[in-house]
Amino acid sequence: MNVGVIGLGSMGKRRIRLIKSNFPDVNVIGIDNSDERCREVQDLFSIKTLNDSIEFFKNNDCEAVFISTPPLTHSKIINDALNANLNIFTEINLVKDLYDENIKMANEKNLTLFLSSTQLYRKEIRYIDSKISKLNKTTNYIYHIGNYLPDWHPWESYKNFFVGNKKTNGCREILTIELPWIVKTFGEIKQIHVSKNKITHLDIDYPDSFFINITHKNGSNGVLIIDLVSRKAVRNLEIINENCYIQWDGTPDGLEEFNIDSGEMEKINLYEKISNEQDYNQTIIENAYLEEIIDFFNVLNSNKNHGVYSFEKDKYVIDAIDIIEETDDKQSYIF
Repeated sequence: MNVGVIGLGSMGKRRIRLIKSNFPDVNVIGIDNSDERCREVQDLFSIKTLNDSIEFFKNNDCEAVFISTPPLTHSKIINDALNANLNIFTEINLVKDLYDENIKMANEKNLTLFLSSTQLYRKEIRYIDSKISKLNKTTNYIYHIGNYLPDWHPWESYKNFFVGNKKTNGCREILTIELPWIVKTFGEIKQIHVSKNKITHLDIDYPDSFFINITHKNGSNGVLIIDLVSRKAVRNLEIINENCYIQWDGTPDGLEEFNIDSGEMEKINLYEKISNEQDYNQTIIENAYLEEIIDFFNVLNSNKNHGVYSFEKDKYVIDAIDIIEETDDKQSYIF
């Protein structure tokens, strides 16, 4: 199989590295309008690169393309790729531009439109989802995700990174990563209450902290705290039910469950081997990124339209995020 990877920044390089390391029969072509990035990727992975996506779409022998460019560019590139009869793997979009048009075209052409949602592939999330599903009872949770924005990509200014843009801001990205699994596990949203503020001196024109109370249609309640302030990168989750107590610090060995019989917390070990990159904090591991690539190739082989997540599901999540951002501070919204 021949595949293209458009966008040779940190995520594009991650996708190429994982494909090259795990799929020796897949030939990869890198595409980026930066000559410097093209040369870097050529040196790192010994693959062919192009600096013109239009040329790639006109003259390619690929079956699929990975889109790893900044989110606001995705919709047009997806549209161009579908017109070039390519199956698509795209990173999170953050906005729903051209969703209806691209979904319709993919269905008409019987092409795969695969949307990344990496948390759905985390073993810890899958364990939690399975546990809550078996309980089949109202369950509450408290979830705090915080990380100081300049530390996200320490090799570049956050002003040059898409999270500096209000339309694709850092809080919005965190919500886009986390809400898919929260909605899947705890159910559709009935009501939200939002409080937000800005407490840093960062040069951004959006709130750096969100406090969101979520009521789900099944009666479960959640407190979701998102911030770009915490100097220590944190991901702290507590799940509370009369028959279950789970906590997770976001790391592969940080999932624990309370044993009611022994009265003690017990570690839940889910990994035989953990893969990560030194430039990222310990809560970010490579395993789930590889799992969704494997799923994408399996979807292609089975002629399906999408994996565990879809553009249709993402529309619901992005609509919810729009409401969270647009709801006045300390106001409620009923879905």
